[in-house]
Amino acid sequence: MSGENKKEEFRKYLERSGVIDALTKVLVALYEEPEKPANALDFIKQYLGAPTSGDVETMRAEKDELVKKNEEMTKQLEEATKKLEGLSAGADE
Repeated sequence: MSGENKKEEFRKYLERSGVIDALTKVLVALYEEPEKPANALDFIKQYLGAPTSGDVETMRAEKDELVKKNEEMTKQLEEATKKLEGLSAGADE
């Protein structure tokens, strides 16, 4: 397969899969943006629905906080279960 044929096949693949249309829309949106964003790549990512670098950092911090809270609640549950078992054992006597 020649280089030109490969390029044409690839272009057709991009067109069939909607990539060309999506890129065209995002570039038109960027062009029509009255105030150009400082980071064009973040604009494109956000337009296409991908998280930006700030979003990722926020999600990581939130995940770390939730993991810590989960560990605390698991510990509280274990303590409450032991206490309940102790009360239940005392009532059986």
